[in-house]
Amino acid sequence: MTLSEFDIIRRYFSAAGAPRADVAVGVGDDAAVVEVPPGQQLVLAMDTLVGGVHFPDDTSADDIAYKALAVNLSDLAAMGAEPVWATLALTAPRNDPVWLAAFAEGFNALARAADVQLIGGDTTRGPLTVTVQAHGLVPRGRAVLRGGARPGDVIFVTGSLGDAGLALQRWRQGLPSFSADHTYLAARLNRPSPRIHEGVALRGLASAMIDISDGLAADLSHLLAASAVGARIELAALPRSEAFARVCAEMGEAQGAQIALSAGDDYELCFTAPAARHAAVTALFAGFDCGCQAIGLIEAQAGLRVWQDDGTLLSVGRGGYDHFAS
Repeated sequence: MTLSEFDIIRRYFSAAGAPRADVAVGVGDDAAVVEVPPGQQLVLAMDTLVGGVHFPDDTSADDIAYKALAVNLSDLAAMGAEPVWATLALTAPRNDPVWLAAFAEGFNALARAADVQLIGGDTTRGPLTVTVQAHGLVPRGRAVLRGGARPGDVIFVTGSLGDAGLALQRWRQGLPSFSADHTYLAARLNRPSPRIHEGVALRGLASAMIDISDGLAADLSHLLAASAVGARIELAALPRSEAFARVCAEMGEAQGAQIALSAGDDYELCFTAPAARHAAVTALFAGFDCGCQAIGLIEAQAGLRVWQDDGTLLSVGRGGYDHFAS
């Protein structure tokens, strides 16, 4: 079957996501027209995923689409914004109807769950590349930024760390995935859970926040730089899933801890809050399934210090993925 660019848009994307009353003009015109409510600010996030770089080449189409939207919703969550709209630019090597249908299904699954409507974008032919821009709303002046951490604040992370990074490492090493634990880790890589409701709920509690895409060490360092502060964290306090612990058992505690500290693709939230709000944060997350763990404290001295169980400091490299590093 031969599909033109406009056939693809009409068949797979013209009604994608959740229909919203605040979209006056969506897919199908030269540009979208939306309504921004009074007293709200528009928050924009955009990420590009490239085949073989951000996901394994054999990743299913529905997982690729789901993740492309999820990573952007995670950015909105880190700002305390409620997602509302998205645009999609899809570059694909061929117009395969089966692949496109699966891609649209994966995108729709998350978009509808998050009450997000697709309002425009583009389709082109070329190496597999997916760019999504997500749009969110936040009450004026209440976006949670990276630059608000102060000495004495407690550092928290949601969920568990290292699952996706471990799955990616195993894939790169060509290791088989045959157990329920391996399936769990792969799902954490392919279908991250953007902490949308948690991010919105943290408005007024969190002093600073960032999502963990390049690894805790790298992303926390971005937050520290923006806030002009430093931090100490306890390596043993980093939350790790039971599946992660079991799969890591053969490689040793030290390597597992390094993955939890530095591997990317977690898409959990790392945030700070004054010590006086610690109990309020704990009470808030009692109502969420993902959990939340205090891992350290903000300090006046610049830099990130990671303390090990034996009372020694762990050397922390630059960390994070740099597309243009040699």
